[in-house]
Amino acid sequence: MAPATSVRPGAVSGLLAWLDGRVPTVADDLVIEFDSVGVTRSGAALLQDVTLRVRPEQRWVVLGPNGAGKTTLLSLAAGRLHPTTGVVRVLGEQLGRTDLAELRTRIGLTTAALAERIPGTERVLDVVLTAAWSVVGRWRERYDAMDVDRAQELLGQLGVGGFTQRDYGTLSEGERKRVQIARALMTDPELLLLDEPAAGLDLGAREELVARLGTLAQDPDAPALVLVTHHVEEIPPGFSHALLLREGVVVAAGELAATITGDHLSKTFGLPLVVDRVGDRYTARAV
Repeated sequence: MAPATSVRPGAVSGLLAWLDGRVPTVADDLVIEFDSVGVTRSGAALLQDVTLRVRPEQRWVVLGPNGAGKTTLLSLAAGRLHPTTGVVRVLGEQLGRTDLAELRTRIGLTTAALAERIPGTERVLDVVLTAAWSVVGRWRERYDAMDVDRAQELLGQLGVGGFTQRDYGTLSEGERKRVQIARALMTDPELLLLDEPAAGLDLGAREELVARLGTLAQDPDAPALVLVTHHVEEIPPGFSHALLLREGVVVAAGELAATITGDHLSKTFGLPLVVDRVGDRYTARAV
């Protein structure tokens, strides 16, 4: 019996590439398409009139304060939530008119909720391998040598290749985050969604993770990327676009340099801010 999620052979070159030379095609060249999308729960508007277009080669950061709607937006893109109003298409499939179970196999996702489900006693290699079956915690599934090689290579590319036989619970928080990303890449996704991957990390672990994500972002064969964060300091090099949210409303969206500005961030976070840029990295501070 094959895993529930098939993995194309030889899916890693550099940090991620398809050695068979085929890149997945998306209808109309759009990976994510939101048209006037709104989400309301218990009378509260979590998102309002959001329009977004993400293409395969783009790397987006979604930025905003707590309660801005960032995780709600990511849940829509992951096919784990339906809009109240508007239309959401992901990888050419319209939510409400497609098989979500099949769609989710094409999307890599890291969230705090998923991370909490990973047993601390699980072997690191198995944390990654089990993504092929869309399960958390290895039981009686079987994996072939290609699966094992892929998991080991992904862990190596993310700097945690020496921990394959360690228990997941013995790793540092930064190491766990990188294992989670390797797991999200295991199924060779067409879209990779990262929900606050640097949350809770110290300075060194954050910079290590940002550098690894920068390498991934700059790989032309990597999937489309959407990363959610509260902090401009966590935007990796190689990201191309940004969307800023406040109270469920889009403040600004577009190319990164034109969107991550003091004026836009001040409106997003509700206080005067100055943005500084050094090379491909950003910082923000109150005036």
